[in-house]
Amino acid sequence: MSLVIDVNNVSKNFGKAEAINKVSFEVEKGQIFGLLGPNGAGKTTTIRMINHILNPDTGSISILGEPISPQSQEQIGYLPEERGLYKKMKVFDQLMYLAQLKGLSYTDAKRAIDFWLNRFEASTWKKKEISELSKGMSQKIQFIATVAHDPEIYIFDEPFSGLDPINSEMLKHVILEEKKRGKTILFSTHRMEQVEQMCDNICLFNQGNAVLEGNLQSIKQSFGNNTVLLDFIGDSAFLNELEGVRINNRSTNFAEIHLLDNSTPQAILEIAMKHAEIKRFEVVQPSLQDIFISTVNDTKIAT
Repeated sequence: MSLVIDVNNVSKNFGKAEAINKVSFEVEKGQIFGLLGPNGAGKTTTIRMINHILNPDTGSISILGEPISPQSQEQIGYLPEERGLYKKMKVFDQLMYLAQLKGLSYTDAKRAIDFWLNRFEASTWKKKEISELSKGMSQKIQFIATVAHDPEIYIFDEPFSGLDPINSEMLKHVILEEKKRGKTILFSTHRMEQVEQMCDNICLFNQGNAVLEGNLQSIKQSFGNNTVLLDFIGDSAFLNELEGVRINNRSTNFAEIHLLDNSTPQAILEIAMKHAEIKRFEVVQPSLQDIFISTVNDTKIAT
């Protein structure tokens, strides 16, 4: 695969505040690459540097083998975290204006706009003012504006923010379809489940540092099968007695249990069987959320 985005040892400070510290990662053609981490971790700052909105203090960024420049941005469709549409413009006029700014002719822009409005089941919105749209509807229009000129690279900053579950699922399928068309997609999110469902490679951010980077499945395999999924009937109080574990998810009759240094699945099962009727006991790979928590905690210990 050819290299599309190369972020090499990049740092960025705002005054005395360190926003990004020596971050490196590569995005290859046709990949979906996830930048993930909590709010304020440095994801948006990194995306703004890739989009040539901010300049790195040190390090380098290249797009398709060339240093970032105004010209390189012609290859990118960028959906920023801060959505921006003209409230008094009608949907079609807004999309046409933005598409022509990207160099499309009226005919090509209309064809693309009609296609995408239909894809999002929004063809009846053409004559609506942006101010009439809900947040989710506005986000669909912003997405269409981002991709209508058919760039090679899509960069989405928190694309699922503000979407209900149905529209989130629709957008997820659209992004996966665009990957099949050969598009290279980088997006940021703090929602781990979206990354697990979509991404080939990831970079985990925490406090401006890239704490884990690489192929998602390889990362999960490297952590081994160290998570127990436990469904049971009975009093859950015994979970409080477990030693050498971290319980990530817990409800009345379910627990997702992360095994730490010296704990074993057998020990968990023995204790559980003394106190509850076991309906399910499964040892699995950790979730991405669990990997993130473990990595951040390990980083804190190391420092």
